[in-house]
Amino acid sequence: MKKPLDELCARLDVTFSDQRLLWQALTHRSFLNERVDERLSLSSNERLEFLGDAIVNFLATTLVFDRFPDAGEGYLTAWRAALIRTETLAGFARRYDLGSHTLLARGEESSGARQRPSLLADTFEAVVAAIFIDQGLDAVRKFLLPLFEETLATLQEQGLPVDYKSKLQARIQAERGITPRYRMIERSGPEHQPEFTFEALAGDESLGTGRGASKQAAEQDAARDALDRLGGRD
Repeated sequence: MKKPLDELCARLDVTFSDQRLLWQALTHRSFLNERVDERLSLSSNERLEFLGDAIVNFLATTLVFDRFPDAGEGYLTAWRAALIRTETLAGFARRYDLGSHTLLARGEESSGARQRPSLLADTFEAVVAAIFIDQGLDAVRKFLLPLFEETLATLQEQGLPVDYKSKLQARIQAERGITPRYRMIERSGPEHQPEFTFEALAGDESLGTGRGASKQAAEQDAARDALDRLGGRD
């Protein structure tokens, strides 16, 4: 059932010229698979998510580039990664209660998908794209940059999360001239609380394994394990 969007628009502080874009941003593909009658009026948010991912990455990159004028590439990459990680974007989505407005199939609903970090992050990116199409990049900056600024302030107080994937990539490229890759070994647990197991590889050589509640977290844990096995993370 569609939930009225006036309250959501007020929280977002965005007035859409074409509110159908916001509906699309909130429409998970599972909903259309189940509701054939909605296919004529709605599309899934996958295309918007694709565009929103690029916009979020661009604005995070320009923000840290401007904020840290003397920082090198590795330092900038670590800050950007902290801003665009799944957990960060899911937190933004929770702030606006995007999960309760997302259109889902009954099976996804019963599995607790509304609180799944990956779904929340994807939905947030789709909403960013909807704002961009409806009102342009300046409107997206007005919406997104305060969230990024607040996150940066918190991270500067608490310390920047270690980006083990960047550390491992720099090391393997320097020592072997190749880029490490990641392969999912297993997905376990219920739909609303999955656990992923990933393996970090250099060519065909297994460097380490890791687990996490998201694919991104599991890859980071695998990179951390690989650095430990290679002789220390520092």
